[in-house]
Amino acid sequence: MLLGKRQAMRSYLRHCTKQNQSTGAKYQPSSLPSHVPAAAPQPPQIIPNESATTSTGSLIDVDSQSVRTVPSDFMEQDIQTETQAARVQLEEDAAKAHEKAKKKKEAAKSKAKKADHWLSSKIACLSEGQSSGIVVANLAAVVGLSAVLGYKAWGLHERGQFSWKTAGIGAGIVATVGVVEGVFAQ
Repeated sequence: MLLGKRQAMRSYLRHCTKQNQSTGAKYQPSSLPSHVPAAAPQPPQIIPNESATTSTGSLIDVDSQSVRTVPSDFMEQDIQTETQAARVQLEEDAAKAHEKAKKKKEAAKSKAKKADHWLSSKIACLSEGQSSGIVVANLAAVVGLSAVLGYKAWGLHERGQFSWKTAGIGAGIVATVGVVEGVFAQ
């Protein structure tokens, strides 16, 4: 329906243009047929009102008790407000706690290093035959653990109970064993 109105409007405008060119007359929008819609009316214009743009400066009450004056040396003071004093105190407490935690971390790192060196020295003292026995035992443990976990996973899969949770648990076990072996290998 809309397409029909557009085509009718175009053909009428072409007709009027040809007719006006031949006669020299100007196009008259009032001469549109009744089935062609007229143009939309103009939107209303907004007239600026000076009372709407009044200054907001008069809305501030400078005589109220919320406005306070400060001494002239206020900006030179180290701590100017109670909030700043509280913030400075919190920062000092946080710095002390950070230093304390750093010392504890260094102590723990030192203890771990001592334990690691002790274990390394004990393994280094082993003879050639004893160290190869440890390597064989380590390999057997890894193969055995892998076989047990694989067998359990296959059984869960057969019963339809294998899920991402059980796969994650198995991966966690393998990762834990890997970390323990990494510590002993060094």
